[in-house]
Amino acid sequence: MSPLTPIRVLEMTEALAGPYCAMMLGDLGADVIKIERPAVGDQARQWGPPFLDGESAYFLSVNRNKRSLALDIKERMGLRVLHQLVTR
Repeated sequence: MSPLTPIRVLEMTEALAGPYCAMMLGDLGADVIKIERPAVGDQARQWGPPFLDGESAYFLSVNRNKRSLALDIKERMGLRVLHQLVTR
């Protein structure tokens, strides 16, 4: 069992430091859920080349060990889903 296995992390960051830190938490066993903006996602998806299947190598490298969820928290339903995730 990894040291952070019972912990869930909701990552709502982009670009560099936040995704990297959340990646390290995932490497230590945390359940990391990356919350992204619908239709836009993390800006780092476009940083390249090199690309793999349309996503930058950088994005893929710092977002390993994560699940991803597109969520519009400006909308009532998106905010409700976020609140449900936070309370778990």
